[in-house]
Amino acid sequence: MRASRTLVGACALVLAFACTGARPSFAVAPGEAPIDAYPDVAAAYWVELDGRPLWAGRADARLPMASLAKLMTALVAVEQGDLDAWAAVSAAAAAETGTRIGLRRGERVTRRDLLHAAMVRSANDACRALADAVGATIDARDATGAFVARMNARATALGLADTHYANPCGHDDPAQYTSARDLAVLARAVLAEPTLADIAQHRDLRITTDRGRALAARSTNALLDGLPGARGLKTGTTPAAGRCLVAVVERDGHRVLAVLLHAPERWWDSVALVELAFEAASPPRP
Repeated sequence: MRASRTLVGACALVLAFACTGARPSFAVAPGEAPIDAYPDVAAAYWVELDGRPLWAGRADARLPMASLAKLMTALVAVEQGDLDAWAAVSAAAAAETGTRIGLRRGERVTRRDLLHAAMVRSANDACRALADAVGATIDARDATGAFVARMNARATALGLADTHYANPCGHDDPAQYTSARDLAVLARAVLAEPTLADIAQHRDLRITTDRGRALAARSTNALLDGLPGARGLKTGTTPAAGRCLVAVVERDGHRVLAVLLHAPERWWDSVALVELAFEAASPPRP
């Protein structure tokens, strides 16, 4: 894949810091708005170190989120009910388009396994089955609608002023949008749930239906395969949203959180931003 100009520039900065012993300073003073230091990485982005913003661009712009919507789906599912309960796969769930794990109508799968498939593989069939199972405990007449309403209520509770959900899986819809800043807040809430923080780190998954059928898949997050300290968190891609990513990396007691929306070179540029952020945390070299 062709590295973007931003990546080349960022990597050059990382190399310069490594060779000179200098380190990048925090872009802003506490309480001030982060500066847009890397405007070409994405339509909108946010980078923070240990909860402190470093750089951001168009952080409050309302944009499509693709499968990053599954972060809220996962959070609501964990908060709402028993993950060991069985969930029936409906015709609608089995017919979901996009990334799938291969569920069949009438099968039953535990909510925990559905959660794994939705988070790790970004499987829409598992996501829909999970949302409908949880939603049915709220309103059996409209399980999906009830679940989406709960997603929006949770967004309001978190203070996500620029986020609205129309479906649980991230399909493009004019009424489904978020912002880079809101996603950073949501990511922190997800990471605060030990179950979700653990699942997000998995490179592979294997689930079994009540019929004994085993399904296996690989994570959609390429950072887990090669970036030291990568802890997740979620990928997303649709025609309207482009390539999206929420990346979490932990090293030496520090955590970098990077959000990129509509980022053509999300892997390259996220790695560059993460490395630059860790340079800001490292002590000056003699």
